[in-house]
Amino acid sequence: MTQLTVLFLPESAYGPTNQCIGLGNLLVERGHRVVFASESSWAGKLAPFGFVERLVDLAEPDPDAGDEDAGQFWTDFIAETAPEFRKSTAEQLESFVKPTYEALIDGVKYAEPQLRKIIAETQPDVIVEDNVVIFPALTTSGAPFVRVVSCNPLEVPGEGIAPGLSGLAQADPASWAPFRTELERTHRDLWEQFNAWVVEQGAAPLPDLEFMPRDNAANLYVFPEEADYVADRPLDGSWTRMDSSVRRTDDEYVVPAAVADRPEGSALIYLSLGSLGGADVELMQRLVDTLATSPHRFIVSKGPQADKITLADNMVGEQTLPQTKVIPQVDLVITHGGNNTTTEALHFGKPMVLLPLFWDQYDNAQRMDEVGFGIRLSTYGFEAEELHGAIEKLLGDTDLRARLDQIGAAIRERDGLKVGADVIERVGLAHAASRA
Repeated sequence: MTQLTVLFLPESAYGPTNQCIGLGNLLVERGHRVVFASESSWAGKLAPFGFVERLVDLAEPDPDAGDEDAGQFWTDFIAETAPEFRKSTAEQLESFVKPTYEALIDGVKYAEPQLRKIIAETQPDVIVEDNVVIFPALTTSGAPFVRVVSCNPLEVPGEGIAPGLSGLAQADPASWAPFRTELERTHRDLWEQFNAWVVEQGAAPLPDLEFMPRDNAANLYVFPEEADYVADRPLDGSWTRMDSSVRRTDDEYVVPAAVADRPEGSALIYLSLGSLGGADVELMQRLVDTLATSPHRFIVSKGPQADKITLADNMVGEQTLPQTKVIPQVDLVITHGGNNTTTEALHFGKPMVLLPLFWDQYDNAQRMDEVGFGIRLSTYGFEAEELHGAIEKLLGDTDLRARLDQIGAAIRERDGLKVGADVIERVGLAHAASRA
């Protein structure tokens, strides 16, 4: 087997990085050299997996700053921006989505010369990016480029599906036009400026109002067949679905006795708003206080502000948890609807209560609700009885739980992580053979 050099560039948040870690780990097991061109706060956190770290700065380093936690930029950004999440998804287009794209684009432009240098030095056989904006250095290097969509697949737009980031119902197409109009109004100038800059760097023009290319060596997306949109928005042969992407690198998790030993009829529930959603301490504490009166027991991923969140007596938790080892042991998941958590819950056949905060979390929450795999609630507007009622309804639906058990088994059998690694390997081997 030819040893490939595979270069990954994930967006700096935990979700995309963990997604790429899962794929990279499998490629290392196959004997390939895996390089991570990650943002500098990930220093020292990727090498233990057997990866080569070639770190990049997305902004001028602050000489007075200490060592940051991985993904700290986005943790701070979300904490500062949390009030925007109380707005409708259409209103967030201007107040949150556009500033997020602007921040990402600033990082792309700053990192461009660094990436060109890394590519020249590492000579990758295939380049993989999991992000929502393109780095032109990755598509102009001469190596084949693989795009990973680890957000909800509505990121790839189409006339027959609800617009991405909207959280609008697939069954209500009349509601889509106003959102699309607002997207046009708020993002047209930004997209035109970015697209012009991308072309100046030697890359191909981007699809209209999209910030990532589609015409790549291969495209991967992470979402289970049972909830996919392909019947309403077909994809061409360059796209491969990974039904799930459950990394194999998490530590084992032993459920603490405080919640493992529970009264008859009491369920074990996992609560996580993700590494970014957990930065909203007020929301996390409200959830904890509301669930304190529940007869059930909870494992809580407290997030980056863990020391500011006080758990109730029916709970245990830590700042971070090995999520893929926790979810198989619980009966239900309360989640923000991030794509990793959503697809991991389905991978293990667990129903969900979904409280979306931003980005594609609205789309995942809506999709799980409309296909019957979970219940979407108003994140900031839910009443205590609504949350308790949603939990009891899902736990009491034996038909749904049996169906999810079957779906989870089918998803695990399809082994999305292997599917994705196979695609990357195939593209890389073809390129290596062409250079031989």
